[in-house]
Amino acid sequence: MKKTLPLFYTLFALGFAPAVFAQEEAVMQEETYSELSSDSAFVLIGMMPEVLDENVGKLLQSWHVQYFSQTDKHCLDDEENIFFPDVIYQQRLERLPCIIPMDYNSTVRKCIDLYAGRRRELVRYMMGMADLYFPVFEQIIDQYDLPDELKYLAVVESALKPDALSRVGASGLWQFMLPTAKLYGLEVNSLIDERLDPVKATHAACRYFREMYDVYNDWHLTLAAYNCGPGNVNKAIRRSGGKTNFWEIFPYLPRETRSYVPLFIAATYIMNYHCEHNLCPIQTTLSLASDTIVVNSMLHFQQVADVLHVDLELLRLLNPQYKRGIVPGNIMPSSLKLPVAATLAYIDHADSVGRHRFEELLANHETVDMSDETKRNPRQETVRHTVAPGENLNTIASRYGVTARDIRRWNGLSSNRVPSGRKLTLRIDNGGIAYAARSEDKPAEKETKAATTPAAGKQEQVAQAAPKPQTQAPTNSSASVKNETGIISYKVKSGDSLYSISKKYPGVTISMIQTANRMTGSMIKPGQILKIPTG
Repeated sequence: MKKTLPLFYTLFALGFAPAVFAQEEAVMQEETYSELSSDSAFVLIGMMPEVLDENVGKLLQSWHVQYFSQTDKHCLDDEENIFFPDVIYQQRLERLPCIIPMDYNSTVRKCIDLYAGRRRELVRYMMGMADLYFPVFEQIIDQYDLPDELKYLAVVESALKPDALSRVGASGLWQFMLPTAKLYGLEVNSLIDERLDPVKATHAACRYFREMYDVYNDWHLTLAAYNCGPGNVNKAIRRSGGKTNFWEIFPYLPRETRSYVPLFIAATYIMNYHCEHNLCPIQTTLSLASDTIVVNSMLHFQQVADVLHVDLELLRLLNPQYKRGIVPGNIMPSSLKLPVAATLAYIDHADSVGRHRFEELLANHETVDMSDETKRNPRQETVRHTVAPGENLNTIASRYGVTARDIRRWNGLSSNRVPSGRKLTLRIDNGGIAYAARSEDKPAEKETKAATTPAAGKQEQVAQAAPKPQTQAPTNSSASVKNETGIISYKVKSGDSLYSISKKYPGVTISMIQTANRMTGSMIKPGQILKIPTG
C-alpha cells in the first residue's frame, strides 16, 4: 500500500479538491464560474471558469508594458478565427503525443471555438506566460512520471496568471483552496503563501494527480476529481448506474465540472495549434535565466532591488510566495530566486544588501523565536482590517492566510459580502514576523536601551560637548513649519519615506517620528502632515 493512501482516504471522505473545497465553501461554488450567456458554449455546457472572463486589457497593463512587448515578426496574426471542419480538429487532436485521451465531440468544439474566437487576446497572453512556467511544470511533472500534457490544466485553472485568486479564495497557478493546500504541505499565512510558488504548488498538484489516478485509473475522472473532489465524482458514478466514463457521467457532475475536461482538451489543442488559427504569442523581453540563493537573514525585496539594481516587480514575479516582500531567512533558511547576473552580485555583496535601509524597511518588525514549542503553536496575532472598495471576504482571507469562514465567525457575519469601511477583527498566523508594526511604546524602549550601550554613551558625550543643533527645518523644506513646543509639521512629498525624512533632522529617528504620530507602520503618502519631534 502506498504511503499516500491515508491522505487520499481523508480527501476521499471529505471530497477535497484543489480548485473547489466543497465542504468549506459550498454556498459560494456558483460564484466560481461566470455565465457567458452570449456564448453558445454556455448553452451547451452550462458554466465557464471565471478566468475566461479575465479583463485581459487590465492583465496586459501590469505585464505586457514592461516584459511582454515583442511579437513574432514572422507569425501571421489576425483578429478573426479560421473555420475548420470537425474532421480537421479530430485529426489534429489524434496527432498530439498525449497519454490523456484527447476526445473530440461537439462540446470540445465549442470550447476550442471559445479560445480561438472570443478569447484570442487571452490566448496570446497565456502563450507568452507559458515560456516562463511550462519549463518548470514539465520538469516536475516528469519527476512524478505523469503525462506531460497536465501542464495545460494550469491554463484552465488560472490562465497562467501566477497570483490568480478566484471568488471563492482558490489561489495561484493551480488554484488551491487553503485547507487543501495545507493538507499537501503548502505553507499559507500572512507572510508566505506557497500556493503562489510555482515549484511547490506544482509538486502539490502532481501528488494530487497521482493519488487520484491510483484510485480511478482514468485521466478524465482524475481531472474531474481535481476540480470538484472525489466525493462528487463518486456521486456522479453512482447516479449513472456505476458507469466510469467521463462522458457517460457528464450529466451527473456539478455544472462547472462538465466544462472542465472539454476545456482541458481545448486548451491543449489551442496551445499546440495556435498558428493554424492565426494566433501569435506575446513574446517576453524578460530574461528567463534565473538562479536560486538561500537567505539566512531577514531581507526585504526593496533592499535587493536598490543594491543589485533588480526591478522590484521582477522580484515579485520570481518570488510571488512572499506576500509582504519579506524573506524570513532569520526564522528558517529561505529561497530567493534572482536573475543569474544578480545572483552572482548578491553573493559578492550580501552584507551590503542586508544593511541597506534595514532600519527603514525591517527594524520595526518583531520576529518570533521559532523554538519547537512555537512551531507547534504558531504565533497568533490580532489585527484590524478596514474593508476597501471592491474587497470581499475571500480576497481579504487570501491576504492574511485565513479562510472566509474564519472571518465570518470572528466578526459575526452571515455572508461574504461586507461593505467598504467596515472594520474587521482577524486572528492571523503572522508567519514568524509581526504583521503590524510594534506598538508606539516599543520604539521608545528601543531608544532607551540603545542609550545605555557603550557606543551610545560615547555618542551622547559627544553630543553634550558639541553645540546643540538648531531645531529648524532643512533649507529646502518649505513644507516644514516649527511650532512653540519643539514639534515641526512636515508635509510629505512624493518620493519621501520615514527614513529620508528622519535624515533631514539631526537627532531624529524613524521610531521617534512613529511615536509622535501614533504610527504602527512605515507607510506614508504625499500630502500627509507629520509631526517631527525636534525639541
